[in-house]
Amino acid sequence: MTTATSTFLDHLLAQRTQYRYKLPSRPDAGRFIDHLMRLLFPVTQDCQSSSQHVEETYQKLQEQLICLLRPLEKNLPDSPVSIADRFFERLPPIYDSLLLDAHSIADNDPAAVGIEEVIAVYPGFYAIAVYRIAHELLQLNVPLLPRMLTEYAHGQTGIDIHPGAQIGRSFFIDHGTGVVIGETTIIGENVKIYQGVTLGATHVAKSMAQKKRHPTIENNVVIYANATILGGNTIVGHDSVIGGNVWLTNSVEAHSLVFHQHQTEIRLKSLESGEPINFVI
Repeated sequence: MTTATSTFLDHLLAQRTQYRYKLPSRPDAGRFIDHLMRLLFPVTQDCQSSSQHVEETYQKLQEQLICLLRPLEKNLPDSPVSIADRFFERLPPIYDSLLLDAHSIADNDPAAVGIEEVIAVYPGFYAIAVYRIAHELLQLNVPLLPRMLTEYAHGQTGIDIHPGAQIGRSFFIDHGTGVVIGETTIIGENVKIYQGVTLGATHVAKSMAQKKRHPTIENNVVIYANATILGGNTIVGHDSVIGGNVWLTNSVEAHSLVFHQHQTEIRLKSLESGEPINFVI
């Protein structure tokens, strides 16, 4: 071993003592979320044989979660076993909420064949499901793992939902690629958003970490593709429609229609001079 290699390895060993957290593996986190989704929504069947015993699967999932929590044990408010027990006690209302999300997508998307298709293949539903599971772990004061779960879903779907966001019932994300929902976003009930929507912050300074940086979207709002809504003081009033490509940093009243007005310029040549004449419509 060369001196340079030995020095580098010593540096790596020293660096290990500087980390504040030990984390579970990312593949294990992904496996846990996918196994949990199969337990909750067994609408697909693996080609390989799998256990049909719900109780056995449930027990294995509890063991998986405990294993994921072990590396974080020093930073947990309680033992991994206790936190896993509390999480699974909260699973029934999470499940009920996810059913409402799935029905909202199936009922509002003309292309959806049924709830089974939504559950099995719709990226919007998958991202919402992982968010709701991760959000519950965050409510139990579990650090880092919730973000690992939503980032796994981000990689699978292209939809980035921070587990700290507060999202109401019957949430609908259509298509979904490029959607970003920030940590302090508040979303009401029966909200629909489309691909490319950003619910973000106007400033990203570290000093604002504990402040509300992201917008509030009230009930029954529709936000169309590629709209950007920014700022912790920005409120979109209930029953409003935000059109595609809108850039919004100010609040709007309930029942508002906000749209991006484009301008089209037609260039014609003058018959006399041959010079172009511009008409704006």
